[in-house]
Amino acid sequence: MNFTGSHILSIQQFDRSDIERIFTVADAMAPYALRRRVTRVLEGAILGNMFFEPSTRTRISFGSAFNLLGGEVRETTGIETSALAKGESLYDTARVLSGFSDVICMRHPQSGSVAEFAEASRVPVLNGGDGANEHPSQALLDLYTIRKEMESRGRGVDGLRIAMIGDLKYGRTVHSLCKLLCLYQGVHVTLVSPRELAMPEAIVEQLRESGHSVTVTEDLPSSIASVDIAYSTRIQEERFDTKEEADLYRGRFRLNQAIYTQYCEPNTVIMHPLPRDSRQEANELDNDLNQNPNLAIFRQADNGVVVRMALFALVLDVVDQVDQHAREVNWFNSLRRP
Repeated sequence: MNFTGSHILSIQQFDRSDIERIFTVADAMAPYALRRRVTRVLEGAILGNMFFEPSTRTRISFGSAFNLLGGEVRETTGIETSALAKGESLYDTARVLSGFSDVICMRHPQSGSVAEFAEASRVPVLNGGDGANEHPSQALLDLYTIRKEMESRGRGVDGLRIAMIGDLKYGRTVHSLCKLLCLYQGVHVTLVSPRELAMPEAIVEQLRESGHSVTVTEDLPSSIASVDIAYSTRIQEERFDTKEEADLYRGRFRLNQAIYTQYCEPNTVIMHPLPRDSRQEANELDNDLNQNPNLAIFRQADNGVVVRMALFALVLDVVDQVDQHAREVNWFNSLRRP
């Protein structure tokens, strides 16, 4: 695809060469994300960070990525504090706020809302998550993480064995990741969830039509016994009608060190899009996994910055200018590596 000036709304936009392009640019962003160097390539540019649904990692990750390229960030958080609460349409919001920004990242609780907003926007729009539909940048950083974790083991994404565990009905991160995996070959996908929270059938069929092996089950131990990646998700309480309904499924599939040791292969990578629900009644990934070197959830979050830097650089067409606007870092920062 031609990234310049494009909206990033869905994984369906990309082919495999596009993914490789994004990842190549992401690799080049590492010195800036690790504060080895500073670039001001987007000096004067403004990101409109519009998050109409709660977010910590995604919102700050997008903002940090833009700042690390030298740009400035303006934020709106929560529908209740925006003009949408006064009845303003997405069309009017897009027409107005796109006049204040060079690029917009948007999260909204309704599926399809970001695409609707993008139709009226005068600048590129990046989807930060639209309801239970998609979360394309999360899927990209997930795949980037998978690629790096597998490379360290002498493997690639083709032939990957992955178990996706938890709320697969409302978990937009796994929806987008499944669509992304359809670009690869010979992937073995095990979908572990309560029947009521199963992966949408259309996505299951898309995986199978891509030639992948798909197993649907409610049995956690057998599902994690022979996989490269155990990808856990939380119960998406905000998508249920009541907390009580969500509580029916909370804590159903817990992974701790004892279960990992008993059932997983020694190098099985543990992933989670975060936040993990650490409340006692949920605790889908126990804190006793924190010292497990195969717990990749924080490496996963770190990778989100370079992937989002890559998206901004591609969409705003500055990939070839980043190093030209760079200098050395002059402050202490413990993120820097020798």
